[in-house]
Amino acid sequence: MDKSAAPPSGAPASTASPSASPSTTASAMPPNKSMPRAIKLFVKFVDRMNHGVGLIAMYLIFVMMGVLLYSSISKSFFTPSLWTLEVAQFTMVAYYLLGGGYSMQMGAHVRMDLAYGRWSPKAQARVDTVTVLFMIFFLCVLLYGGLSSTQYAIKYGETSRSIWSPKMWPIKVIMDIGIFLTLLQAIAFFFKNIAAATDREL
Repeated sequence: MDKSAAPPSGAPASTASPSASPSTTASAMPPNKSMPRAIKLFVKFVDRMNHGVGLIAMYLIFVMMGVLLYSSISKSFFTPSLWTLEVAQFTMVAYYLLGGGYSMQMGAHVRMDLAYGRWSPKAQARVDTVTVLFMIFFLCVLLYGGLSSTQYAIKYGETSRSIWSPKMWPIKVIMDIGIFLTLLQAIAFFFKNIAAATDREL
């Protein structure tokens, strides 16, 4: 009788099980709960860009205050300036529109919510995923109108109907940039809401 294949006397029998197959291991792994890499990069880029533009735009309020202060002083002690009122208005427009994306990113826009604040974060994200689409549509229409108006101002040399009569295209270009940045932030907000509503990492 051949005893070469028998285990040594007193040695425990081997209990090792065969290793799991790759297919079994893959099926046991949790599903990928991460947004696509392109979306991650887009959201990250838009957030950084609007954050930087917003930090610069917030100082325009001091520029506007300085212009209005100079206007008051010039009217009281010197010859009134013709440009101060419109420069203050243009600065306010730039401050408002260039900071639109940053305000959305920080959640600083005014929100009227009777029931929204009582919902869970996931429910809020689901609702925001739908409502932000209306904002994106509105911003697209606004951007189309702004670009058309800017094209007209450049083509025909449109000026303001004031005594100072400045060219209108510079402020319109700034308006278009602000609307476009806000549109990008709205799209990023849409992706963020999808990630929050579906428990996916972004």
